[in-house]
Amino acid sequence: MSLFFRRSLSTASPFKNASKVVCIGRNYADHITELNNSKPKQPFFFLKPTSSILPPNSGAVIRPKGVDLHYEVELALIMGKRVKDLEPENEKEALDSVESYALSIDMTARNAQNEAKRKGLPWDIAKGFDTFLPMSNIISKSAIPNPHKAELYLTVNNEHRQADSTELMLFKIPRILSDISKVMTLEKGDIVLTGTPKGVGPVVPGDVMRAGIKVDGKELEEGKIEVAVEESTSTYDQDQFAHLSFFDHGRFGSLIDPGGGAESAIVPHFVHFLLSSLPLKLFTASLICVPKSVQ
Repeated sequence: MSLFFRRSLSTASPFKNASKVVCIGRNYADHITELNNSKPKQPFFFLKPTSSILPPNSGAVIRPKGVDLHYEVELALIMGKRVKDLEPENEKEALDSVESYALSIDMTARNAQNEAKRKGLPWDIAKGFDTFLPMSNIISKSAIPNPHKAELYLTVNNEHRQADSTELMLFKIPRILSDISKVMTLEKGDIVLTGTPKGVGPVVPGDVMRAGIKVDGKELEEGKIEVAVEESTSTYDQDQFAHLSFFDHGRFGSLIDPGGGAESAIVPHFVHFLLSSLPLKLFTASLICVPKSVQ
């Protein structure tokens, strides 16, 4: 990434105050089906680094060589205040905590994600490359009176790929913010992605993605994204993780599958913490401490 991009992100980006980007997965039924995933019993979320944010008019999405790059258009929430332990029934407080909206494209290295899932590993690597989060300009709350009744769309080279309503969300915004805030505090400026509808698919260098949001049939100018895909000089080597496989899915599948049971609401985040924070020997030993009822 160029020095210019890094400086523009830190000093001029409307998203410079974000301490984290929290993403909801599997929040549209048809998208769950198209990826052959199981339907979660509660909101399932993961993190993207703020370094993946690509502000408006800041250049192309850069695809590392060897990456099967997919797009996922999503409505983004920009938090307006600190939120912790929000109750899901408090719809007004939840919506009042959102300062504004934006459109986003959650870019995903699908081959890296599939390999990580197969091995029972966290798949942050599939989401975290630089430029993997193109964003629109800020959209005021007044422009979207009801965030659960907006139309999202995405085209590739002017061919329609995604077009659906936020009305189809399985988990609405109050429940999303409640579940997140009971695990991690949401700070002012944080970004929450609310999930993608059906129609995800690949893009390659030379492709141009255009995405937008409509309210009552009218497109919001500030919600438009137009971004090209370019090839990186660097290469993603999937074989570098070939020796890693911490889980036998027959025994631990429910721990890493968000649809695997009630215990999976917390355990995946705990496992993710262990994988990212502890030496391998200590992590292996810690598995002994997982209650037998959960195993």
